[in-house]
Amino acid sequence: MSVTWEPGMHAPHGRRVDGSAYAQYIGRWSRLFVPALLAAAEIRDGNRVLDVATGTGEAAQLALAHVGESGLVVGSDISPRCSTRHARGLSDARFLAVVSDGRGLVFPDATFDAVICQLGLMFFPDPARGLAEFRRVLRPGCRAAVCVISSPDRAPMWGILAETLSGYLSDQRNALHLSFSLGNVPQLERLIGEAGFRDVRVTRETHQGIVGSFDEYWAPIEAGAGQMSQAYLALPEPSRRAVREEVRARLTQFESEGRLVMSAEMLIGSGRA
Repeated sequence: MSVTWEPGMHAPHGRRVDGSAYAQYIGRWSRLFVPALLAAAEIRDGNRVLDVATGTGEAAQLALAHVGESGLVVGSDISPRCSTRHARGLSDARFLAVVSDGRGLVFPDATFDAVICQLGLMFFPDPARGLAEFRRVLRPGCRAAVCVISSPDRAPMWGILAETLSGYLSDQRNALHLSFSLGNVPQLERLIGEAGFRDVRVTRETHQGIVGSFDEYWAPIEAGAGQMSQAYLALPEPSRRAVREEVRARLTQFESEGRLVMSAEMLIGSGRA
């Protein structure tokens, strides 16, 4: 069995991204790490900022608060289906949405004062090429910063699902673990350095979150939010039931009074052009 996704937020072909389900499945965790991403990029008042793989625009929205009235935030995404243009708070005249592949950005050299990429680089077919593009469009002396998910055991809200699905889709194990493909500090440091950046820094960032119940956790998976959820929905119904029950059993270690209390670790990597 195989599943084919459109680029970007991994929606199935021909279907619109479900922004609400994405926010519940990934956004509720990813937004906790945006402040550290922006700090690593050293965004200042009046800056021109490029947000690559902007998706629903969470990082872009917070970046607007940092650039002041004279700044600009450009949200670039490969998928025109992403709902960035309609995201709350992004009707601001200081925000511009652009459809562009992060491996071949449509901007001239040295256009931006900062480049950020929140949970996108690990899905690039060629992350090294993406990082080289980030550096190309940066002005000399400015910083790019990326946020990627750490290892599966340090992000159990996704790691457990990936491991469970791999038992049913062994031929797609690499694709199901793509979220964690850059979750190694030395590897990320090397990639950033080889792209021509100097003053390379990679730090671990951990935040805890609470989900009201297992059913609340599972609802966006049933809605098809993200790559792993689409793989799950492609399974026959008996296998889907089995996956759900196995994931539920493995998540009991995080239960507290009916809620799921989990921590996620991500890596924040940055470098100076």
